[in-house]
Amino acid sequence: MSAGHQTTQTDDVDQTPDELASALAWHNGDAEATIRTLLADCRHLREQLALAEISMSLGFTRGWRPCRQPAAAVVEDASASG
Repeated sequence: MSAGHQTTQTDDVDQTPDELASALAWHNGDAEATIRTLLADCRHLREQLALAEISMSLGFTRGWRPCRQPAAAVVEDASASG
């Protein structure tokens, strides 16, 4: 097999683009516009989560309910209290 046909294994992390750089590039380096867009996206997703929470039955989700806090904050709160 020639060198041109060989594939190399790379770490998955190396293949993911830097999300911060991508977000800033989308707004031509304007950090304020980037933050405004991310906050608007967050607000929209929280509204969608609230609507989903209202419309879901416990039987559908087998007792699981969405959490409004990020997972990291929930873990930190649990470790701090116990």
